[in-house]
This record gives sequence, structure tokens and C-alpha cells, in this order.
Amino acid sequence: MSGKIHLHWYLPTNGDSRGLTGSGNDSHLVESSGGFRAPTLAYLGDVARAAEAQPFHAVLTPTGTWCEDAWITTAALAQETERLKFLVAFRPGLISPTLVAHQAATFQRMTGGRLLLNVVTGGDRFEQARFGDHLDHDARYERTEEFLSVVRGVTSAPADQPFSFKGKHYDIRDASIDPAPYELPQIFFGGASLAALEVATSQADVYLVWGRPPALEAENIAKLKARAAAKGRSLSFGVRLHVISRDTEGEAWAVADKLLAWLSPDRVRKARDLLAKSESVAQSQMSALHADRESLPTSARELEIHPGLWSGYGLVRGGAGTALVGSHAQVADLIEAYHGVGFDHFILSGQPHLEEAWHFGEGGAAILKARGRLAPVSPRS
Repeated sequence: MSGKIHLHWYLPTNGDSRGLTGSGNDSHLVESSGGFRAPTLAYLGDVARAAEAQPFHAVLTPTGTWCEDAWITTAALAQETERLKFLVAFRPGLISPTLVAHQAATFQRMTGGRLLLNVVTGGDRFEQARFGDHLDHDARYERTEEFLSVVRGVTSAPADQPFSFKGKHYDIRDASIDPAPYELPQIFFGGASLAALEVATSQADVYLVWGRPPALEAENIAKLKARAAAKGRSLSFGVRLHVISRDTEGEAWAVADKLLAWLSPDRVRKARDLLAKSESVAQSQMSALHADRESLPTSARELEIHPGLWSGYGLVRGGAGTALVGSHAQVADLIEAYHGVGFDHFILSGQPHLEEAWHFGEGGAAILKARGRLAPVSPRS
């Protein structure tokens, strides 16, 4: 166990609903579950303020053509909140590293230091191609390594000694970006391939994984800590999970059963076919958690892969495919179990995000706070 627990929430910038995908892209689900919530500034502001009212440090804003732009959305929401930080996801191959350093410095000064960076190299070649990016998997990570070297270089270079870099992907000449009075925001980074791990141990501050059982991650964390230390670096760890936290265990699993009941075999089959095309090693790990299932389970408990850890989300959703499910105390206990193997950052979500922020905030999070496990949140500006 390392430092105290940092809790983070998620901004549904592709819309929200009561279904597993959140976006409500199944018409029958939208009709039966109460409808789709568009990602308007008003609604996202409600979610952000709910997170701010609870002991969440930051909210993660995703990236991709399927959601609103993270930089613009969070800049707007910074005016709707007071102390909440924003973990802005972006793809390094689609923007200049010097420009990102400039954007980050400006964001920090305009918000009082409320930015965190989530670097998403991208494991889907089809998504990358939509942006005109056609590098293969390992080349994308090679580019990310150079990108982060530049970001760190230009923000640490004094004005009278500007930074230059000549690599395979970038040719930066005499650049200097002053982040004062703040430092470069923490860099969160994920990826399970060997190429990704090389970048993580060389450049990341926080290495992110999607939530497999804690025991599966313990050995990996030990190896990555040693690998980073050999490079003269220290590395923190975070996990991305969904959460269903209720007064009783039975109530929580009843919610999971309802989410499962809204799925159709056709929806699951289409999602499996789509996710199989991903080049992401982490995505293949998520899919493997239920790859042996030929039909939809009749009970959510059939997809419980570890006590209180449910893989139902991964049936139809890419990325994080598991959820913490249980009573508030059980969810708090499982978060402590993850913390015990080395995770300090927990990026959580639940459908709908507004209600679930309150369920967890007043439940599992409140218990963790009472136990003295949570790191203090930033004071209001």
C-alpha cells in the first residue's frame, strides 16, 4: 500500500442513460429505461457539481469522435465548478506536443491549477484513421514516447535556453512554454502492450488499468515499479471501474440484474464483433473475462469474476468492462483491497452518472472517508 486513496468520477460526454453503454443507443433500452440524456452543458454541469459535492478529486473526460471534445467541454465546466479538477483525455498523435503544453499552461492559470492529463495513444486503428492517423500500433506508442518527451522538455526549459528535439516523429526547434505559477499537470497513461509499458515507465506519473481482479494486478504493479525505478522514476497506479453501491448487497445486485435484462443477444454479438477488431491488448484482457460465454446469462451473478467484481459492462462496452457491486461497505472494502495491492487512483462511473455519483458518494466514499482512507480534496478556489 502506498499513499491515500484518490477518488475520481466520469463525465458522460457522449450522453447518459440507465443502460450499460450510457449513451442509450439501443432504442428499446431508451424507451424502457426513461430516455437518453444529451451531454448538454447544463447536464454535465449537474454531474460535475455532484462530484464536487462528494470527495472526488477530478472527473475524467473521454476522447474520440463518439463524444464531445474534452478540452472545450472541461474549459466550460471549469466555470460551473469551484475546486474540481479535470482529467482531460486526448490523443497525442493528433496535436502538437508544444501546443498541448501551451494549452495545459493556460488551463492551469485560468482555473487555478485544476488540470490533469490523460494521454490516450489509441488501440483502435479505425478510430485513428478517422483523424487521418495511419501509424501501426507500436509506432503510435513510439510517437507517444517522443510526444511526452517534448511536453516535459518544453515546460522545463527556461526562456533563455529553449528546448529542441529531433526524433522520428517530431522536429521541435527552440521551444519554451512557461507553466508558472504551476507545474506540468500529472500525466495519466494506460496500455498493456510491451510498447505501452515502455512509455509508462519512462514518462507517466500514473499508470492506468481497467479493473481486473486485484490479485491479477499485484504482480504487474511490482514489475512496473521496479522497471520505473531502474530508470530513476517512481510510478503511481490507477484503476478504471464502474460502481453499483447500495444500502444492501441484494439491492446492488438487483440493479445489475436490471442492467443485464435490458441487453439483447444481438446487441452483445455486435459489440463482441466490434471489440474483436481492436488492437488494444488491454481490451483483449477485458474481453477475455467473459469470452467463454455463448449466451446471455440469466443472472448478473453469473458474471461475478471476483467477490463483488462484475464483468457485465464488458458485454457491450469497450474500455472498462467491470464494476464494483455490493453494499456500501462491501464496495469500500473492495476499493481497499485494490489499494492494498498498490492502486491509489480510482476512476469510477455508473449509470446514470448523476444519481450514481450521489449513491456512491454518500455510501462507499463516505465509509472510506470515515475510515481515514481518502486523500483530502483540493480546497475551493
